[in-house]
Amino acid sequence: MSGTYAVTMGDRGRLVVPAELREHAGLAAGDPLILLETSAGVVMMTRDQALAQVRAQLTGESLVAELVRERRTAASAEDRR
Repeated sequence: MSGTYAVTMGDRGRLVVPAELREHAGLAAGDPLILLETSAGVVMMTRDQALAQVRAQLTGESLVAELVRERRTAASAEDRR
């Protein structure tokens, strides 16, 4: 999904999410949203989207497993000397 929507902040800091975007994103009244400040600006996402983003960033090899492998390799090299 990609789109640009113009919104205006009200005097009490409220934003109205356009109906088209709410429908496309499956948002309903009362849904909790997260505003994330980035170098590119402010990004709005649901908690589920934020959780998926964090999980995607954490995928890959465990840092602990990597450290253990490095230590075993170093110990094995020491034993061969």
